[in-house]
Amino acid sequence: MSRPVIAVTTSQLSGWRVFPLVALNVWLAGGRALRWGVGRAADLPSVDGLIIGGGDDISPALYGQTLRVTARLDARRDTLERRLAEEALAQGVPVLGICRGAQMLNVALQGTLEQDAWSRLNQRKITTILPKRNVHVVPDTHLSRIAGTEPMRVNALHSQAVDDLGIGMRVCARDEHGMVQAVERASPPFALGVQWHPEHLFYARRQRALFRALVEAAQAGRKRDPATSRRLRRA
Repeated sequence: MSRPVIAVTTSQLSGWRVFPLVALNVWLAGGRALRWGVGRAADLPSVDGLIIGGGDDISPALYGQTLRVTARLDARRDTLERRLAEEALAQGVPVLGICRGAQMLNVALQGTLEQDAWSRLNQRKITTILPKRNVHVVPDTHLSRIAGTEPMRVNALHSQAVDDLGIGMRVCARDEHGMVQAVERASPPFALGVQWHPEHLFYARRQRALFRALVEAAQAGRKRDPATSRRLRRA
């Protein structure tokens, strides 16, 4: 059987340099990545899984607030990714959200975001891709079964953070200051969002496990529904 096809949404500004690294992680996990974004094809029935990538802030208008801080917004990307998140959850397509993607999963399920998460906690924002923040995984969650319950050392490039949880979402990791760092759906389909960037931490077994979990969920979906046309069979 061919590799599961995983669509990856990217920023118009930084996608060119981020996508290859995400694609490498997907390939190492047994899948094949396909780049999506504003101005690119985005046909959900043609893929087996979805990664909503990082970069850009989400407009507060999507969760009923007004902009209170300086932010880099992309309204067309907001529209695209919210639609894809809603459709994926409705159609049973597994989703991994990375940074902005974790936040979009929450917003798509009617949750809200903290626009300036670091100031709220009186913490200095971290801007390096190096792992500088300790994350504590909540036991008895999907994330704990994927990556274990030992504390993780991760990066933290985000400005926004999950605030009120979306419908059906639960917290599965927080940092040492209590900030939400990962969320997931308790029930199927597979939907996990992490506010760090695991693609930069591909040397860490537990970070690669996040991509492997997505690819395995995508592969399982194929086996459950082998007759559907929701696949790209190209080698």
